Amino acid sequence: MFGRFRSVALAAASCLSLASCGMGGSVRVYENESFVRDTPFEYYSSRKPEGACEVGKRALLSQGYQVDDGKPLAIKGEKYFKPVSDQATKLTITLVCLPSSLGAVIYANALQTHYHMKSQGSGGLSVAGVGSLSLPWFVDKDTLVQSGEETVTSADFYKRLFELIKEIDG
Repeated sequence: MFGRFRSVALAAASCLSLASCGMGGSVRVYENESFVRDTPFEYYSSRKPEGACEVGKRALLSQGYQVDDGKPLAIKGEKYFKPVSDQATKLTITLVCLPSSLGAVIYANALQTHYHMKSQGSGGLSVAGVGSLSLPWFVDKDTLVQSGEETVTSADFYKRLFELIKEIDG
């Protein structure tokens, strides 16, 4: 009798624990998303879209970004930073150039990806018929593991980017 009660109690506790984990993990960020007309993510140029994207590409190249120019109206630039010894950050800037009544509009979006160093420190040996054995030899395998990603929303960041584009645009 006590064993059956204990099993039911453990099952109920497990269900409650799993339910609370599921509820806590679902954050509905889209509910607070505001779609406003005044945005820091766009810049108007008097050039045609191809020319505007060329200026944007030159701006990214001038700041040390590696640029993928496979598409003339969508430029992607990447730059890596190492703020501390066991972490790295990649900043990816995407520029999309579209026609507008004034010439072209450049839409910018930046994504910051965080990485941390993960070390693998021991090796193992498995022999058929005998089993496996862990030995304390060290394998020097440090790898970067993605630990987070976020869209850059700072209006000042985009203001600095578009000021450089405007300066190059002439």
